[in-house]
Amino acid sequence: MDKWLYVVYAIILAALSFFTGEIVTFIMLGFILLALININNTLKKLVQHQETNK
Repeated sequence: MDKWLYVVYAIILAALSFFTGEIVTFIMLGFILLALININNTLKKLVQHQETNK
């Protein structure tokens, strides 16, 4: 996924959390999203490294 799509998701979540009053939930979802993105990128690098070593 492109990075700009993550920005779109963040804006949608921010608007939704602002109107519902769940700002803390938005912050926690942001941390979870960042962690999942990092895990995904790490796994992609591992698979790419493994494929080049075959």
